[in-house]
Amino acid sequence: MKKVFIFLLSIFSLSIARTKLVALPEREISYIRFDAPNTAFVEEERTLTLQKGINQVDFSWKGVNIDQDSITLTFITNPDKLKLINLSYPPEGNSLVWEIYSPEGGEEKIRISYLLSNIDCIYTYKIVVDKNEENINFSSYLIIRNFSGEDFEKGIFTPEFGKTFETSTKNEETKQILIYQKDGIKFEKIFVFDASKMIWDPERVKENVGIPVYFEIKNLKESGLGEFPLLTGKTRMFQIDKSDSFIFLGEDNLKYTPIGESFRLYFGDSRDIVVKQKKMKETRINVRKNNLGNIVLYDTDEVIRIEIENFRDRPAKIEILENIPDEWDMEESTHKYEKIDSNNIKFVIDLKPKSKEVVEFHYHRRNLRKKEIVNFSSPIKGEIIETLPFKGE
Repeated sequence: MKKVFIFLLSIFSLSIARTKLVALPEREISYIRFDAPNTAFVEEERTLTLQKGINQVDFSWKGVNIDQDSITLTFITNPDKLKLINLSYPPEGNSLVWEIYSPEGGEEKIRISYLLSNIDCIYTYKIVVDKNEENINFSSYLIIRNFSGEDFEKGIFTPEFGKTFETSTKNEETKQILIYQKDGIKFEKIFVFDASKMIWDPERVKENVGIPVYFEIKNLKESGLGEFPLLTGKTRMFQIDKSDSFIFLGEDNLKYTPIGESFRLYFGDSRDIVVKQKKMKETRINVRKNNLGNIVLYDTDEVIRIEIENFRDRPAKIEILENIPDEWDMEESTHKYEKIDSNNIKFVIDLKPKSKEVVEFHYHRRNLRKKEIVNFSSPIKGEIIETLPFKGE
């Protein structure tokens, strides 16, 4: 139901003053732009029939969530001839009156713009992986949620990124629009083993231990995307099976991704890759003592061995994340690694189908001190209640 009304009150300066009330036709078109959360910038075009002299235009918005201070009026047909000479707000509220001077009578197209609250949009995405796991179909949807109190029968909507589109929306309506779709998008399926979170020896636990799996997609033209930044939104992932049916893989939130960057989507754990990790060596070296003969500093000599087995009939790419606390330096490694920060490294291993790979690295941790037990339940958070001695002290 239309809740924004405009009336034209023409005032003529004759020997006897006369007033004529004219109801305006419906808005011709509205432009709605989503630039802020829970708010839209609206521009609507209407045609006024002005009389020569001063004309009063009454604009009211009872029941519609318009920001009064944001309302502006723009003349389109004859901006150089018409003049806005006064603006007033009647005491009943939710309305205003413009006084417009026109040197001659005739039709004038105007644009009224304002901020409208309780109308917004969210983005969602759909990914369909082909049966050979080579390409994906990527779809983006815009969901318009209109609880503003206003209907838009003919609206040109402009999302924050992407192309404009025309649709209608009624008050209290939620509407989903497909705004982008692309086939043949390149991606990588990546398994991730984080040694600080995962079980090192899955054979010693009762439950099955899966390795988290992600789709990694680059927002680049080379990958099939790269036309605009991707905004945050829930993403549902499917795969086409051998019978051409859809399998639901899972859902994750796509994070804001500028052009040139990549994003990852987690869709579950896989038992097709098994990782076993073991510390083969940890000994103290370069021990330093104080004048009383107590150990105050020492280094360690440590070796980590990782066995990775691929039970899939296809190649697999796995990332091994390792945390090495304190100061350290690498003595030897069977595989290249990337130093993420001062305490974390990453191995990227490409596994052949039905294959096994062993990664081993040898490092020293430097300048370690006595270990201390900290009582976090104490009224003094972090109070040290005991110092552990080393064997041989």
